[in-house]
Amino acid sequence: MNQNNRYYDLNHCSFPVGFPPQHQNEQPGLEYIMKPLPMSECCKSGRKLENKVALITGGDSGIGRAVAYDFVKEGAKVAIVYFDEDRDANETAEKIKQFGGECLLLKGDLKNSDFAKNCVEKTVHYFGTLDVLINNHAFQFIQRSILDISHEQLEFIFRNNVFSFFYLIQYALPYMKRGSSIINTTSVTAYEGNK
Repeated sequence: MNQNNRYYDLNHCSFPVGFPPQHQNEQPGLEYIMKPLPMSECCKSGRKLENKVALITGGDSGIGRAVAYDFVKEGAKVAIVYFDEDRDANETAEKIKQFGGECLLLKGDLKNSDFAKNCVEKTVHYFGTLDVLINNHAFQFIQRSILDISHEQLEFIFRNNVFSFFYLIQYALPYMKRGSSIINTTSVTAYEGNK
C-alpha cells in the first residue's frame, strides 16, 4: 500500500482515496498501466440483478469496468463492448470469471450502426435476453478554443458520443421488456468543459 493512499473499510469494502494524478496522451486510455489500479475488492452483494443481462459499452476499463464488476457481483451476466483495448478487455473478462460471472466480449467500432446492431443481437442470442443497456463509451478531443475543432473532429465526436448511443437504444428497445433500463453516462467534461 502506498502511503499517499488511505483506505476506509465500509461494510468490508475498501475504497482507495488520494490517487496520484495521471495522464495518458492517447485515447482510449489503458487501465492496466495506471498506478495504482483503480479497483476495489468489494465483496458484499445483495444479488439484486440475479439472472439479468446487461450490455455495457466501454466496459473494459474505468467506470464501465467497475459497473461490470458490480453488476456481476449482483448476479447479472454482462456483454462488454470495447474498441481495441484487448488487454484491458481480457483482464476484465478474466476477473469476471473469477467472480463466478459470465461475460461476452464484443470488439468493434460503435460509430458503425451495423456493429451496434450486431452487439445487441449477439448479446440477446448469447444470453437469451437484454435487461439493461449502459452506454458508457466516449471520446474527446481536447482543444483550447472552438476555433481549433476541425469539422472532422466534430463529426467523429457526434458519431461516437451521440449517434452510437441512438443506434444502440434503437436496436435494443425491441428486445427489452417493461421494467428494463437504459443508462447513458457522460464525463464531468460535459458540465465543466476542459480547464
